[in-house]
Amino acid sequence: MRGIRSRRRWLIFAGAMGILLIIAIGAAIFLNPWITQYVESDTFREAVERETAKGLHFPRGHYAPIRRTGFWTAQSKGFQASAGEKAMKSIEVGGIAAKLDPWAVFVRSWQLDEVHVQSGEVEVQIYEHKPEPVSSKSWFSIFLPNRVDLKRIESESANVIWPFRGERAGFFGTRLLIAPHERDFDYRATGGTLKMALIPDLYLRQAHVLITKTLLTIYDADLAPSAQSEGSIHAEGKAGIGDDKSVGLDMSFDRLPIRGWLPARWKGHFDGSASGKIHWAGENPKLENSSGEGSLRVHDGRIDKLTFLEKLAALAQKTSFEHLELTDCSLSFAWRYPKIEITQITIEEAGKFRIEGAVSISRRLLDGTIELGLTRQYLDWLPKPEEVFTHKRSGYLWTTVHLSGTIDEPKQDLSPRIIEVFKESPAAYLGLLFRQFEGWLKKVFSSD
Repeated sequence: MRGIRSRRRWLIFAGAMGILLIIAIGAAIFLNPWITQYVESDTFREAVERETAKGLHFPRGHYAPIRRTGFWTAQSKGFQASAGEKAMKSIEVGGIAAKLDPWAVFVRSWQLDEVHVQSGEVEVQIYEHKPEPVSSKSWFSIFLPNRVDLKRIESESANVIWPFRGERAGFFGTRLLIAPHERDFDYRATGGTLKMALIPDLYLRQAHVLITKTLLTIYDADLAPSAQSEGSIHAEGKAGIGDDKSVGLDMSFDRLPIRGWLPARWKGHFDGSASGKIHWAGENPKLENSSGEGSLRVHDGRIDKLTFLEKLAALAQKTSFEHLELTDCSLSFAWRYPKIEITQITIEEAGKFRIEGAVSISRRLLDGTIELGLTRQYLDWLPKPEEVFTHKRSGYLWTTVHLSGTIDEPKQDLSPRIIEVFKESPAAYLGLLFRQFEGWLKKVFSSD
């Protein structure tokens, strides 16, 4: 008897569910034209504009006309907003396709599960957090969705930009994924190019950034000189954007070609790849409040066609001075603006020369002491070399050189001492003049 009753209940329940399903399908068919008309209306567009702008912390925003493409999907040619109050200063996107979660309406939300953007540009900024004002609402607003929830925004090609030294800087043409993180946003980017003043263009392998009310966090950012390059730069750090605006950044790099990072007048003279690390810290992002430290090592370093080396080669009658293959090149550095201390300097081509020492630069003023070592065969041009290169160590004759002046016009005390040695040896000085004259004659007749 119990089994019969249970079966009867299930039949009644299934029948009721079937009737409800038929009613729901009928209602959907009946309401479908009305839904399309409402979704494509100015009233709906303005409501979504208002709530999207509020969700992204803009005072206002504007959608191009919205077109319904499916039961819960719609498209718009674009959205734009400016004067952002938080991480995003402005946004302009094109080719928007979105999917709505209808059940979220019952918790008063226009929830967009998927938003796909063909292209866009976002300008980000460092902002000061302020409490959000509470706006007054009409009595019937309690029955309407009061926010837009974005579950996932993906752009095939986006520009994420910021101002730097009066120019536009940022990631261009990157694939961008934005996901909510409580009331803030988490950004992930792959591909594209980083463009900033003072540095060469870099390829973005991937980056993960979180911007909250009080903190900008770079979990990891991996860059390279190009998509095919073996060189790499890895960065991670934090920057306060609330009351605390302190900055901390750690960066490491490996097999990074140095030529692109050099001033234009040096690019034709130096080559090689660099590895090292840098730690940056500051009370705020401003350079004048920064400090840090790091180390650098150059692999396969080469120096060519420097005027100084060409003159030294002519002076010493050693053409090998015109081209240097560095077997060792490394240094450490630390700075507290405006002073930079460069220490543990080592530059060597084994069997030819070695430089060791330390240099400091403060507001372009140069100060430092280096030890210069040359092998005996490269000092044949100098009479009585032991009077200038006074001590021996590790197969080199060494002298101490004091640096001064500015980085634009450096000065050193080695040249005056060499001149004094030549004054004490007129024959050597005369031989030097003849060699210079011989070189001049060769240049004159070779040009004919």
